[in-house]
Amino acid sequence: MTDRAIPNASILSGWRKSSHSNSDAGSCLEVLDNHPSGVPVRDSKVPHGPALLFSAANWSAFVTTVKESQT
Repeated sequence: MTDRAIPNASILSGWRKSSHSNSDAGSCLEVLDNHPSGVPVRDSKVPHGPALLFSAANWSAFVTTVKESQT
């Protein structure tokens, strides 16, 4: 699957904020679980803006890399 974008992320429901997002409205990343076409990711400060749609494999590789860089 080629990664792509969803132009208006607000058409989807069930977003969850990343546990690593801060609480002062700064860096806020939201992810939508169980989407049939991949893993949508958006900026919570721009809910009507676009979401990037990652393949499950690419999202898993990203999360693994971030976790490994934390150690």
